[in-house]
Amino acid sequence: MKKPTKLCWFRQDLRLKDNLALNAAASDSCFLPIYILDEVNPEKFKLGRASRIWLHYSLEQLNKELDGNLLLFKGDPELILAEIAKKLDISEVYWNRCYEPWRIARDSRIKEKLIDTGIKVRSYNGALLWEPWEIAKADGTPYRVFTPFYRKGCLSASLPRKPIARPKNFNFINNTDLTSANLPSCNLKNLELLPDLDWDKKIIDNWDIGEIAAERRLQVFLNDGINDYKDGRNFPSKTNVSRLSAYLHWGEISPNTIWHAVQESFKTDKIKPELHDKSKDTFLSEIGWREFSHSLLYHFPSLPTKNLQSKFDRFPWQENRKDLEAWQSGSTGYPIVDAGMRELWQTGYMHNRVRMIVGSFLVKNLLIHWHQGESWFWDTLVDADLANNSASWQWIAGCGADAAPYFRIFNPITQGKRFDPDGDYTREYIPELSALSDKYLFAPWEAPDNILEQAGIELGKHYPKPICDLKLSRERALKAFSQLKVNP
Repeated sequence: MKKPTKLCWFRQDLRLKDNLALNAAASDSCFLPIYILDEVNPEKFKLGRASRIWLHYSLEQLNKELDGNLLLFKGDPELILAEIAKKLDISEVYWNRCYEPWRIARDSRIKEKLIDTGIKVRSYNGALLWEPWEIAKADGTPYRVFTPFYRKGCLSASLPRKPIARPKNFNFINNTDLTSANLPSCNLKNLELLPDLDWDKKIIDNWDIGEIAAERRLQVFLNDGINDYKDGRNFPSKTNVSRLSAYLHWGEISPNTIWHAVQESFKTDKIKPELHDKSKDTFLSEIGWREFSHSLLYHFPSLPTKNLQSKFDRFPWQENRKDLEAWQSGSTGYPIVDAGMRELWQTGYMHNRVRMIVGSFLVKNLLIHWHQGESWFWDTLVDADLANNSASWQWIAGCGADAAPYFRIFNPITQGKRFDPDGDYTREYIPELSALSDKYLFAPWEAPDNILEQAGIELGKHYPKPICDLKLSRERALKAFSQLKVNP
């Protein structure tokens, strides 16, 4: 009986289309598709709760696409892969690369040990348009500012490769060989990805998960969202954002698929050329920011834990558990901030404009360390990505590469009025304010008593009073930031 010779290790690439490792593994012999939940090597970067929920349902969908042939494991991949290779006489192992520092270190060890035992190992870029080491300045150093990284680096580099089709046929190892090998595999429930509370039901109600859902989501965006993306993306109640971030993070769709689908859609679209170019360019630049974040993480592996600008190591962050919990629970008394934090808890997602607003409020109005925001997002976002999360929080805090100016402090009242002018988004997540007029929606404490009474609102009872004064907290933040400037 012919034994399998190839193994495909799924990781952040939970798809069949445009999967280079899968395509190679399934090309000319029977193979074994596996997924390993590694909770040994990540240490402080173990999956957050929302990520675990998404992963559970994504693996469920991937297994269906593989006709029930995906084997699941839990433990140290170094030991698990060695045992599988020995018991099944594996001669080749394939995977798509991941770029978190701990994964790079782990995968390097695994590759070296497999090769030492005579096993061929092949890895591919299935997660990025360009490898992090490919985009560099003329002197070979990495970019630290996004615009030149994207405009001079990415757009002058070779075009992203076109996506490949899913393999036409799969020749899986037969069950007899698997049974006799007695592998330490487990079922999906044994991975224990779902939380004890019913939080997963709230999140799942807001999403379709898996590769088919990702492709459907892309088509909806191309049909209905991208034409006014440049301006519409700033309004959380509009449908102009792609909502593809989680699918990209889990590899249910590749960036190459998205890049070329966007390019093709604009070739046949009949919208005005000026809107056409601005929308396409703006959206693709957001894919470019994802590339930039991964480049930063690759070249500066301490990005998740250390300020890129070391002067921020002496910034006077405040320890205030009460304010942090109010922020986390959407109880700050500032409606647009609270709407964003409640959207996050209820859906595992937050609109990008609102992410900037809530981030600015935490680190600048409350002076709470960006680590706290990064940690909460890591736990509650279904698209929690180490590179994006770290780079974005450092950008908001002003301590990272291409950081926001220290004096840029988002005013949650003006931001709410400007980007949620009809209050649709805010009222959706803060129904207790739904009867309040637009005039006072974003500053309910300014409403006269009779207006609050008519709306059935008692501040401090139905909705919290503000936990800080915007003017005073802004002045405090500017003073703290200016001290860094005076004492470099």
